[in-house]
Amino acid sequence: MRSGTGGPADLFYEDLTVGREFDLGEVVVDEAEMRAFATAFDPQWYHVDDELAAESTFGGVIASGWFTSALFMRLYVAAVLSRAAADASPGVEELRWNAPVRAGDRLRGSLRVLAQAPSRSRPGLGTVTLSGALRCEQRGVVVLRMRFRGWFRRRRG
Repeated sequence: MRSGTGGPADLFYEDLTVGREFDLGEVVVDEAEMRAFATAFDPQWYHVDDELAAESTFGGVIASGWFTSALFMRLYVAAVLSRAAADASPGVEELRWNAPVRAGDRLRGSLRVLAQAPSRSRPGLGTVTLSGALRCEQRGVVVLRMRFRGWFRRRRG
């Protein structure tokens, strides 16, 4: 059975028990990457214009929330999906950007299993509800919180 990245899977639905937590590791926000993303996908002034952003309540350019979400995804894939028998995701239930993210911020990701239920229509799968967060280590604040679901293959099914 393959993982979400195509390698062998060693983490299955049965392993994702309620309360289980994962440290997703850390990422440092790269300024060039942050600005390139904003220019291509979210070119609002507070993401791309140094002068206007400096005069704002933000005091400078901040990352797009969508870029911050992509950083969470990068950590989630590396720490969990790269070894999980993941099928797909039916979607995000809640997404909150709690604080601005800036170039150079060191973000640590975490993941917690909230619920799980076997699929009624696809016996080989189960649905897992997950809570994810990114915390800015320098400022000690949670910058992103999300709740989402994933489909994971069962060992037997």
